[in-house]
Amino acid sequence: MNEEPEKEMSFLDHLEELRWHIVKSLLAVIFFMILAFVFSKWIFHNIIFAPARIDFPTFRWLCTLGEWTGAVDSLCVKPFPFKIQSRYMTGQFTMQVMSSFVIGFIAAFPYVFYQIWSFVRPGLHQNELRNSRGAVLAVSFLFLLGVSFGYFILCPMMTWFFSSYSISDVIVNEFDITSYVSTFVALVFGSGLLFQLPVVVYFLTRIGILSPQFMRTYRKHAIVVILIIGAIVTPPDPLSQILISMPLFLLYEISIFISAYVVRQKRKEQEEQAKADEMTA
Repeated sequence: MNEEPEKEMSFLDHLEELRWHIVKSLLAVIFFMILAFVFSKWIFHNIIFAPARIDFPTFRWLCTLGEWTGAVDSLCVKPFPFKIQSRYMTGQFTMQVMSSFVIGFIAAFPYVFYQIWSFVRPGLHQNELRNSRGAVLAVSFLFLLGVSFGYFILCPMMTWFFSSYSISDVIVNEFDITSYVSTFVALVFGSGLLFQLPVVVYFLTRIGILSPQFMRTYRKHAIVVILIIGAIVTPPDPLSQILISMPLFLLYEISIFISAYVVRQKRKEQEEQAKADEMTA
């Protein structure tokens, strides 16, 4: 029994479909945002301000590594001063709303991308659907991996470095909550977006814009671009820039292998298509 062809949608139908996907995504973000806002005191104490305490998992792992390697004095982080103040009347409330929105978006990200993919998917051909299988899982995994890297690596290192850094005993490090939360969000959310590099390379290779040869040839240029990106998404200090640049370079190298895999798959598909054309000729 032959399936009936799908009815072609008009431009207004597409807009209506897109509108509902956006509405569903916003509802998911707002739901998690409200939860984060309600439990904001717990979140600020146990999540946002946690990287500033020496009992944070990253600092404990470093200390354990120091005990194994005999470098306790070098790797065990000693208590460091960390004080937060709010110098603006609306500072605390604004940061509560901002952090709640970001946490809501991060929690709802897999569902948001699923809605985006549900809108794009009907317009793809069968071979494109086959080659993009698992896109939602891959994008969500890389985003959460990047968020975890930003939270467990970048945030504690940045907090420890700037809290301990001093050019004079006269100066006391007391950070404004707006500065701290904004930097915290930039590191965590920015890392999640930057970790999408392999997915971007995959699709750019599929449509013929990138190739593994091109990425290998311009590897040195890519290093410069990665350092620039690291400087943009992190605070203006060498430590944070290096910490974000190292995994980006690793992702770049992984993306070269992904691009080479896509090229092999495309060549195989072309050979199979050529054989099929010969059989039908």
